[in-house]
Amino acid sequence: MTGAVQDKATGATPVVYGASDRPPRGDYSRAALDYTCPQNYAAYTSADHETYRRLYERQETLVPGHACDEFIAALPLLGAKDRIPHFDEINERLHKATGWEIVAVPGLIPEVPFFTLLANRKFPCTDWIRKPEEFDYIVEPDVFHDLFGHVPLLFNPVFADHMQEYGKGGLKAHGLDSCELLSRLYWYTIEFGLIRQADGLRAYGAGILSSPGELRHATESAEPNRLPLDVERVMRTRYKIDSYQQTYFVIDSFQELFDKTAPDFTPIYERVRQLPELAADAAD
Repeated sequence: MTGAVQDKATGATPVVYGASDRPPRGDYSRAALDYTCPQNYAAYTSADHETYRRLYERQETLVPGHACDEFIAALPLLGAKDRIPHFDEINERLHKATGWEIVAVPGLIPEVPFFTLLANRKFPCTDWIRKPEEFDYIVEPDVFHDLFGHVPLLFNPVFADHMQEYGKGGLKAHGLDSCELLSRLYWYTIEFGLIRQADGLRAYGAGILSSPGELRHATESAEPNRLPLDVERVMRTRYKIDSYQQTYFVIDSFQELFDKTAPDFTPIYERVRQLPELAADAAD
C-alpha cells in the first residue's frame, strides 16, 4: 500500500510506498486536483532519453518466450524506442483501439484518484524516468515501467475492460475500507500475473515485464509457488516490494481474469477478514 505525505508548500499530497522515509519522487506542484498534469516533455534530457532507449532495448530482447502473445503483439504500438514517447502520440492509437488514454501524473497517487482515473479509462503514467544509477532496480514506478509494462495490454479489449472494472471496484472497496485486500489482487495480477499459453507459461504483469531478472525468475525458476488464480487466496496473501515474488497466480486467459473478478467482492471481503493472512511464500 502507499502512504501520503502532505506538501506544505503546495498543498498537494505526494505519495510514497508504505512507511518509507525517502522523499517522494516527482513534482506534485504540477498536479491538478485529479493528480494529472501535462507530460513535461521539454524537461527530459538527452541522458533521460538514452536511459529509456537502453531499458527498452534490454527488455525487448528478453520478452520473446517470456511475455504473453498479446503483449508482444501490442508492444510496437508504443512507437518510439530510441526516446521517451510523447503520450499524445500513443493516445491516438490507444483510444482508437480500446477507448483508453494515458494521462501523466507526477508519481504515485492516492487510491481514490487512481481508481477514478481507471474507472474512466484513463491510465495514470508517471512522467519522470529513473537515474542511470537506478538502471537495474527502482522501487517506485517510473515512465519506463508504466509505458513498457502496463500500456501494451491496454490495447487488448478484454484486458482493457478488466482494468476499467478494477477501477470501479476500487472506488467501492474504498467505501468498504477494503483497499488493502483489493491492492493484493492488483499486485498479483496486473503487476505480477502469469498466463498459461499452449507453448508454456508467460508473463502479463507489468512488474515482471519491465524487470529483466524477474521475467526469467517468474517464468523459468523452480523456486516460486505458482497457483491457479483464486480471488480469496490472493486477497489473503501478503507480497514483497523489494525482492522477486515468492508466489505467482496463473490464469489461462484474460477472459478468465475478467470473469473471476466480475462478482461482487463485498461478501468476499467479509469472509477474508475472518481468515488468517498468508505469508508471501505460503505454498497452499
